[in-house]
Amino acid sequence: TLNSGQYTVFAPTNAAFSKLPASTIDELKTNSSLLTSILTYHVVAGQTSPANVVGTRQTLQGASVTVTGQGNSLKVGNADVVCGGVSTANATVYMIDSVLMPPA
Repeated sequence: TLNSGQYTVFAPTNAAFSKLPASTIDELKTNSSLLTSILTYHVVAGQTSPANVVGTRQTLQGASVTVTGQGNSLKVGNADVVCGGVSTANATVYMIDSVLMPPA
């Protein structure tokens, strides 16, 4: 679980999930391994501040994501960061406008 440890989370907004095809949403409801793979693809070990978030990072899923841009114009893969660098007790959260899909 994510209750112990420090993380950086690229969290899709509700609108990001609404952009997924209905068939994908239906599959996620019944395919827990796919759901876990997608969710862990949005999480990186260690808290990363906005000043240091740019670069390629390995996700908990195992594949890497690349963060590009600077300041208020950051992208995670093809997803735009709409709100970034929100600190919680054990995570730094970046809200993104698309659901990241791990490589096959």
